[in-house]
Amino acid sequence: MQRICLFPGTFDPVTLGHVDIIDRALPLFDKIVVGIGLNTSKAPMFSAEKRQQWIKEIYKNEPKIEGAVYEGLTVDFCRAIGAKFILRGIRYVSDFEFEKTIADANRTMDKSIETVFLTGEPKYTSIASTIVRDIIRNGGDASHFLPDIVSKSLTK
Repeated sequence: MQRICLFPGTFDPVTLGHVDIIDRALPLFDKIVVGIGLNTSKAPMFSAEKRQQWIKEIYKNEPKIEGAVYEGLTVDFCRAIGAKFILRGIRYVSDFEFEKTIADANRTMDKSIETVFLTGEPKYTSIASTIVRDIIRNGGDASHFLPDIVSKSLTK
């Protein structure tokens, strides 16, 4: 049986912190689906299609990675794609407290799906999509926080 993992998030935009977590999770799983969740309580800056395209371009040479857009409960999407693992990145202790609450709820809904936490590289802990969006909105240079593919697409 393949070890399929879902890395859910908004990825609005995809940052170096996201890429760090994905890259370090590669040896752990046979397949990682980067799940771009549509959250009705959030108004994204970039379309789901654009975010999915970034994932496709960043990982064009890595067959174990694919991007997908989904709505609804993360555990339902895990079932739909056959994922038994959910990957979450942790930057700070406060992230863990929040993420553990979600992991506990997911475990209550489906005990067969395990959440795996990876801590971010220290050089990426200050990178948050919210901050990056603010930099972009205000005409700043966000390239220090973004993969080249994402950064170059913003300058077009």
